[in-house]
Amino acid sequence: MNSMKDRQEGYEKKFAMDEETQFRAMARRNKLLGLWAAEKLGRTGADADAYAAEVVRADFEEAGDNDVFRKVRADFDAAGVAQSDLQIRGIMEELMVTAVEQIKNN
Repeated sequence: MNSMKDRQEGYEKKFAMDEETQFRAMARRNKLLGLWAAEKLGRTGADADAYAAEVVRADFEEAGDNDVFRKVRADFDAAGVAQSDLQIRGIMEELMVTAVEQIKNN
């Protein structure tokens, strides 16, 4: 009976660790996205870092990526930055791969 309980606890720990890793990767991706977008918006240094933090915070509005996408899209539209929705989403996917690799290597 203990082996079943141990197995269940092992699965629960793995699930919790996977969820934490996913959360960290999403936050990292959003920061990288914010830095990329800041560059497109002509922001540098502390201003770029502050913008990246805004993008990270935007992810807490709702589940999924749409809140982050909408923020970047709206900021690009307001500043006249020419990036299509497909380009932004593509960068988001690329940066997620980068973020996962960075999390695994830390």
